[in-house]
Amino acid sequence: MALTAEERDRFRKLCASLRRDMVDVTGWSGGAHIGGSLSMVEMLVLLYWKYMRIDPENPKWGDRDRFVLSKGHGGLGHAVVLGRRGFFPFDELKAFNKTG
Repeated sequence: MALTAEERDRFRKLCASLRRDMVDVTGWSGGAHIGGSLSMVEMLVLLYWKYMRIDPENPKWGDRDRFVLSKGHGGLGHAVVLGRRGFFPFDELKAFNKTG
């Protein structure tokens, strides 16, 4: 399914914003595997903003699509996308990679 010119522009801007967020979260956390996350932003944006059937207001919806990330060094990117998509308050990422 092709993207419209409007979607391409909107998603390009969203990807840039998410990359800035990833840099911010890396700073807050004192370090993260940022390269693996930066390389998958476009894929995550298309999945979470266009193709996946999800509802951040109802995350346990039985008919939702599921996404399994097996790329361990992509956790930062996935967390940033989930936060910006509304699955949890984005500010919670200030505790990313911190234990205790």
